[in-house]
Amino acid sequence: MLRLGIHIRLTPNEIENLAFITGITPGQIRTIGDLKRYIRKCKRHYWGTSRDTRELHRLIDEAYRGCLEGHHLAAL
Repeated sequence: MLRLGIHIRLTPNEIENLAFITGITPGQIRTIGDLKRYIRKCKRHYWGTSRDTRELHRLIDEAYRGCLEGHHLAAL
């Protein structure tokens, strides 16, 4: 993620990884608030308490933290 003040831009790899994990393309994400809304949208889309849902939410959280911390996720 590239950051300049309050504005951000996801790298192509981050966009690809988020879309792969969630099945939902991030679209126009320009601020941290936009990114948080995207993450909430994905978690609401995949709601539930099953083991698979909890694992998916964990993967989404890891991808989110990776964006914030500047970690590069391995290609899936």
